[in-house]
Amino acid sequence: MYNIFVDGQHGTTGLKIHEYLLKHPGVKLLNIDYEMRRDVKVRREYINNADIVFLCLPDSAAREAVALVENNHTKIIDASTAHRTKDEWAYGIPELCPKQRDKIKSSNRVTVPGCHATASIIALAPLVKGGIVPSDYPVSIFSVSGYSGGGKEMIAEYENNKDEYLKIPRQYALGLNHKHLSEIKKYSGLTYEPIFMPVVSNYYNGLAVSIPLYTNRLLKYRTAKDICDFLTEYYVGEKFIQVIPFEDESLLIDGRFNITGCNNTNMAEIFVFGNKDRIMLMTRLDNLGKGASGAAVQNMNIMLGINEETGLV
Repeated sequence: MYNIFVDGQHGTTGLKIHEYLLKHPGVKLLNIDYEMRRDVKVRREYINNADIVFLCLPDSAAREAVALVENNHTKIIDASTAHRTKDEWAYGIPELCPKQRDKIKSSNRVTVPGCHATASIIALAPLVKGGIVPSDYPVSIFSVSGYSGGGKEMIAEYENNKDEYLKIPRQYALGLNHKHLSEIKKYSGLTYEPIFMPVVSNYYNGLAVSIPLYTNRLLKYRTAKDICDFLTEYYVGEKFIQVIPFEDESLLIDGRFNITGCNNTNMAEIFVFGNKDRIMLMTRLDNLGKGASGAAVQNMNIMLGINEETGLV
């Protein structure tokens, strides 16, 4: 039985991790009193008594929490953006490449990717690394997500506010400097940060990114079906990433895409649409599942050397 502490357990990600772990047969949760959650002395004790600590904190608080570790056995899984591009931290997409699981398993420090980043990277990285999409391709990413991705304040805004403008999709990060850009660039193998346009909409959870490609701009000519076949082979055998067969419309609703199709799972599904000239990569996942808390638990299982699916299916 492993001791697990969630530092920041009362936030959206922390609560969802707690929900997963309550059904996990191999762990014991160390629960801190709500009134003591900011007491450094008490947090230090909990952190150092845990085998795994999940950090569900703002970036500055996550860095402070890491500094509280005083032993060599406590492993950290950080759900903030504080360490996502640090080389000394393992990046928490196990399916990223053949060696990524070993890197996660052997590391005491793992960073959970952002939800938009996960959806973008798993579609793009194999194509860049496979010499199909050039690393300097001018990538554009359009992402639609539910309001739970904005945390407690945004959830309260949507659920307690009846203003008409909240009923329609809202673009944000209009300065084109979204916090997920640096990790998308690094782990997709891109030379430049993409243009990224996120949109928050009036539903709770679920996310989909869309990435357009021109076949005449690829390093190797590939049709949409070729790309789909390539990604299918890349992710063959993966439990939590599925590439949907080309032109399979069974998962569409009246020919329309269902953003919430992976909700309440740790799955990510990649779709490829298009023709011989133009391609659209689309990835959907639950921003609270494979996009955050589910991914965190998946990484915990790998770090502890137990079945990767434990507590997730």
